[in-house]
Amino acid sequence: MKIINLYILRSHIGPFLFGFSTVVFIFLMQFIINSLDKLLGKGIESSVIVHAIVLNIPWMVVLAAPMGILFATLMAFGAMSANYEIAIIKSSGTSLYSMMVPAIGLGFVLSLTLFWFNDYILPESNHQAKVLMNDIQRKKPTFAIQPGEFSPSMGGNIILSRAVDSVTGRLHDVTIYDYSRTTQQNIISADSGQIGFSNDYSHLIINLFSGEIHQRNNNDVKDYKIINFKEYQIKMEASGFDFNRTDVNLISRGDREMRISDMQEVVDANKSEASFAQKIIDSIANQHLDYVLTGLEYRDKNKDTSSMNAFEIDTNQRSILSRVQKNVNFLSSDFKTNAYTIENRENNIRKYDVEIWKKYSIPLACFVFVFVGVPLGIRTKGGNFGISAAISLGFYIIYWGCLIAGEKLADKGIITPLLGMFFADILIFLVGVVLMVRINNEMFLFRNLFRKEK
Repeated sequence: MKIINLYILRSHIGPFLFGFSTVVFIFLMQFIINSLDKLLGKGIESSVIVHAIVLNIPWMVVLAAPMGILFATLMAFGAMSANYEIAIIKSSGTSLYSMMVPAIGLGFVLSLTLFWFNDYILPESNHQAKVLMNDIQRKKPTFAIQPGEFSPSMGGNIILSRAVDSVTGRLHDVTIYDYSRTTQQNIISADSGQIGFSNDYSHLIINLFSGEIHQRNNNDVKDYKIINFKEYQIKMEASGFDFNRTDVNLISRGDREMRISDMQEVVDANKSEASFAQKIIDSIANQHLDYVLTGLEYRDKNKDTSSMNAFEIDTNQRSILSRVQKNVNFLSSDFKTNAYTIENRENNIRKYDVEIWKKYSIPLACFVFVFVGVPLGIRTKGGNFGISAAISLGFYIIYWGCLIAGEKLADKGIITPLLGMFFADILIFLVGVVLMVRINNEMFLFRNLFRKEK
């Protein structure tokens, strides 16, 4: 039996590495194509670009591992079924469940490994990748200018360009709003322009062609000028636009850049704040009840009504209606503020709970996909790339569709984060168990018929 287990494990290694590396390569090519304009043409060293790509590989690994194990299981048991090795092993008295033990063990080990990777490596790589990409984005303002969108303020200038060549820095149909002077405002429009740096990268230079300048004196509305030009140059300091590496410890982390323990601290803090806000609401309700029963106004801090009669309480000679209105307004304002706090904290709790359970559910997919891959591989005899790849892709799409839908529903509070993140695993596992039982029963009946014929 030990030899059979080793044989089954060995038959998984090649297909797993192939399927895993193929998915990672596809994600990698997609990332490079989508980020090409952000990485190239900025004068950044090749090592920085490579580092940015490497930092994005961990999330690809997390997505590719479940696909790899499903593909490997389909290929391994499909090939064994096609070569009648399953029938031979079954004839020796070994059950299907026994043959699945090595694959299940492999899926379990891979799930534990991916969980560790998902909790320790992925958050740090996500954080460093975000910081590095932000640094690269700030390298040249040309790439911060998006066609048809207003740029961030640069030296008191806001740029609007209808078309941008991110490689050459060429701008087309340009409008610049110059607010750098307190007494004068310039609106500059040009057919085209060129944006770049001075030789020492100390200044940002914008060369404009064929346009006009509208000058307005902020102190005298009648002082308005229009100046036509063929060439016009704007020069401003370029501090902050050169490439500098930011200390990753100075940048706050998002939910996908935190470990489970860090997110749990955020959840606990939000629960405490929500609980405190609820106590305030309860206190507000009690104070309003005191007002209704005793006449003590809400937010009356230092009044002692024990020795006052009904006339002495109204010290400001206000009408009863005004007093009631004031009290209700104060009550409503504080109640809404704390109710909003509770709602906001509950949304944060759901958001972080979803990310916490996601760190468990995705690695678990490596384990549950084994229960689908084994019976499907045997039934389809899919020991070839085409069939295995098609089946793997189909279940992969179903799994991620359920995971994304569960995440959306959990974020909105329709279902719990636990159910939302594990629904896909539960569904795939149940489908796998049903298929596995059916395949095992078919083999059992086939073996009994074969014995009767003998």
